[in-house]
Amino acid sequence: MRSDGIFIAVAVDDEAAADPAIAARLTEACPVDIFAQHEKGALELVESNLDECVLCRLCLDAAPGAVEVIKLYAAGALLV
Repeated sequence: MRSDGIFIAVAVDDEAAADPAIAARLTEACPVDIFAQHEKGALELVESNLDECVLCRLCLDAAPGAVEVIKLYAAGALLV
């Protein structure tokens, strides 16, 4: 799953996005509510909040290897 804002894009591995435990960790970790959890437990990306990302890396720490934050303003560089 991937959603693009103006400045960043967020990509989450489909298997991880379907895992309610990972969805809950991401939803809890993000200070600007980019992630939400569907009523059935799956992850949703809140597109209207994508460009609020402060590049804090909390999502990368909450789900190592499952999330990519892509800097669209920097030719697609990944947040590492």
